Amino acid sequence: MRRFRLTLRARLTVVYGLLFLVAGLVMLVLTWALVQQRLIGDASIVSSSYCCTAPGEEAPSFDPAAPTPPAGAEQNYLYTVKIVGAARDEALGALITQGAIAVVVVGAIAAWMGWLVAGRMLRPLSTITETARRIADAPDADRRMHERINLTGPRDEVTELAETFDGMLARLDTAFDAQRRFIANASHELRTPLTLNRALIEVAAERPDASPDLKLLGETLLEVNARHERLIDGLLLLARSERELGERRFVDLADVAEHVVDEARARTTGDPAAPPIELIADEAPTAGDPVLLEQLVRNLVDNAVRHNLAADGWVRVTTRTDASGRALLEVTNTGRPIAPYELDRLVEPFRRLDGERTGNGSGAGLGLSIVRAIVEAHDGELALVTRPGGGLVVTVRLPGESYATTG
Repeated sequence: MRRFRLTLRARLTVVYGLLFLVAGLVMLVLTWALVQQRLIGDASIVSSSYCCTAPGEEAPSFDPAAPTPPAGAEQNYLYTVKIVGAARDEALGALITQGAIAVVVVGAIAAWMGWLVAGRMLRPLSTITETARRIADAPDADRRMHERINLTGPRDEVTELAETFDGMLARLDTAFDAQRRFIANASHELRTPLTLNRALIEVAAERPDASPDLKLLGETLLEVNARHERLIDGLLLLARSERELGERRFVDLADVAEHVVDEARARTTGDPAAPPIELIADEAPTAGDPVLLEQLVRNLVDNAVRHNLAADGWVRVTTRTDASGRALLEVTNTGRPIAPYELDRLVEPFRRLDGERTGNGSGAGLGLSIVRAIVEAHDGELALVTRPGGGLVVTVRLPGESYATTG
């Protein structure tokens, strides 16, 4: 559960109310001190001047502090002091009690007015928040950037914030439009040569005088070409949707790993520098795009083979379901030691560690960056850890999927 937290409007209201109460209490204390000082001065004058004077008589002249005041003056003086002191205490008590009640009542009214004023002042912020949330929660968020706040009102900090937000939306809208155009152009430019290659291979493989070896080669090339077409479609789909995949299907990572490892073993057969690949394939059901998940495993296996030792190297591919029910894929390989601070660079596009490649492939530095994009699209986690003896342990965790929910 989310921890309860006061809204900005409520916090402003509390601040308004507390400030008013503090100011009212300070004013009440100052008033009480001033009134008390004045009443004490008046009481001393009254008690010293009129304690022993009857109506119409002139006030006797005596010193109240004298050791022997006139006869009867002492009793009148004490009685007068008592009456004046009681009246003073009652007046000061009424001032404190009634003043405190007035401060509390007026403070409550001030807090209520502060709530209304804060709500009106924060209404433009609510408009900005609603617009941002509506754009962010839309399934086609990249196509909703044309919306604007268009906040009207006096030129203040909130209006400047709204205009800045509108400017940011305009720039994002332009960037997404450019990205969509680039994806459309790249899709056309990438599909065209693949379509042409497929047509040429089919024509060459179906010629009447084609040898069995040529037909077998044609079938292999057609399969590779078809895989590349599926991969391009999947990557373009991934580029169009940064939030989530459009369609998710049941996939067992164990089946994908077996297929990819078999391909890798077939490619490296007869290569003395290729490390052996060990496969431990336990069930690891998940949901996602099969083409992208296959490419994820292939990139990890190819990287593990390529970035390995020239001799006595090995690769281990493991799939299983972890204790939390998530599908886990782990690819471990030997290789030269890698510093922990270099791990973040490995998942960046076009970043490679120089001097560690074996075999014929040169790579383009996109393998792990594509892996990270695919993992994030499937709401998964990617972790890279260095092995003590050299090499990497790459772990991918994807949300689990039950066999009972498929079909």
